[in-house]
Amino acid sequence: MQSHPLINNLSPGIYGITDNRLMPCDKQLLKQAESALQAGVRLLQYRNKNPASPEEPLRQVKKLLILCNDYNVPLMINDNVELAYTTGAHGVHLGAEDLSPVQARNILGPDAIIGVTCNHFVHKAVLAEQQGANYVAFGRFFPSKTKPEAEHADLSILKEAKKQCTLPIVAIGGITPDNCAEVVKAGADIIAVIHSLFASGDINQQIKRFNQCMA
Repeated sequence: MQSHPLINNLSPGIYGITDNRLMPCDKQLLKQAESALQAGVRLLQYRNKNPASPEEPLRQVKKLLILCNDYNVPLMINDNVELAYTTGAHGVHLGAEDLSPVQARNILGPDAIIGVTCNHFVHKAVLAEQQGANYVAFGRFFPSKTKPEAEHADLSILKEAKKQCTLPIVAIGGITPDNCAEVVKAGADIIAVIHSLFASGDINQQIKRFNQCMA
């Protein structure tokens, strides 16, 4: 399977995920996204669970894609394979109720980056790898402001996933610079953050703090 030219960006680092509640208009979204890109996020994901209009996601992703291409950072789309295909985004992050990696690959093509949410199930990660995913994600590990109802995942899941998978492992859910080091120690390669990054007040400084934990 051919890999996207930006697949090398799946090396250890910070994975920024946008949130329309934290950045409710285009101007805020683009400003904060560019701050994260300037600060060195390895990937950026567009996540908008409640669009203001049917046209909003398409408009915003097209603008974000220009930014991400300028910084040579992959733009991932949360859940929506159709949106990823229509906009030419670099990939899609699939949730538990979404298409399989095989189905997404058939639509997006061999160059797409495909990530899969595995919650706290290592067998889902093994299956995702077999089906051609490029990374697997586990969480939540700590209380989350974005998904407070999400089921807790124990850090031991990361160690077990390391034994059974060869893909980069993403950890998400309530991760901050204060607890990041223990997540990395447990086996996470990439730290996905929403609130602790985009609500921090100083995105550049926050990413520096995260990177120190990953060194």
